Amino acid sequence: MTSDVTLYDRDPKYIPRVAAVHDMCGYGKCSLTAAIPILSAAGCDVCPVPTALFSAHTMYKDYTFHDTTDMLGAYLDAWRKEEVELDGIYSGFLGSAEQVDIIRRLYSEYPDALRLVDPVMGDAGKMYPTYTQELCDAMGRLADGADVLMPNLTEASILVGRDYPGQNLDDDQVAEWLDLLLGLGAKNVVLKGIDRNDGKLRNYVASAASGAEGKVELTHEKHPFMIHGTGDAFASALCGAVLAGKGLAESAHIAGEFVRSAMNSTRQQPHYEQRGVSFELNLGELTGLVG
Repeated sequence: MTSDVTLYDRDPKYIPRVAAVHDMCGYGKCSLTAAIPILSAAGCDVCPVPTALFSAHTMYKDYTFHDTTDMLGAYLDAWRKEEVELDGIYSGFLGSAEQVDIIRRLYSEYPDALRLVDPVMGDAGKMYPTYTQELCDAMGRLADGADVLMPNLTEASILVGRDYPGQNLDDDQVAEWLDLLLGLGAKNVVLKGIDRNDGKLRNYVASAASGAEGKVELTHEKHPFMIHGTGDAFASALCGAVLAGKGLAESAHIAGEFVRSAMNSTRQQPHYEQRGVSFELNLGELTGLVG
């Protein structure tokens, strides 16, 4: 990579511990059912903090949803009493606006842990069905001080209060959006999913230190189909690579290639359109990539 920043100095004999603050989905691989195996394959000890329980992901017509906010205070109290140590705090889908304070409590109690924020709120210009404007507004509070903020373009538009721009952004527009996101107080940003209809998907990495002018462009082959859960797989692989001691841009590249390979595997599975991204056969590849 032409420009990169390393956020974590990994002792190869040490297994970093990361709190994964996501929902648990019984069917349709996403959130914790992606984060736990993917981070584990990258050599991390994953400590789940379940923000909600779903029977299946929200692309299904019928699903159950249970908000776990009321249990999380005692959950983290027990961690504190047992003196649990964390190297990273990786947050994603939240069940309520109050859960932002739960994450900020983790930031306060573990001030040296990396703050890895996937501001899961929506895709393709639309918020997810269980989200409210109040929850989206609260989610924006996690951007300030984030070591890595990794939104797609829908989430970026919500965070900065602009209309969804679509996926096809030119270089000047990408730079403008990166500067807006860095302006929220994030130390580093990974902007995902730029599609210029040329057979490639692009992700961009920028840091507060160098601004959008120092951005790194990462390109990956675009598949002619979309799969639910690729965003969670990407963010989990990126976090795993960062905690393996890789530079941020290299980590984003590793994550993009992991997802691309997993999509190849996914298409061979029955009902893959609903089932979600099938990454199981590619976990060994991720382990090799993070090395």
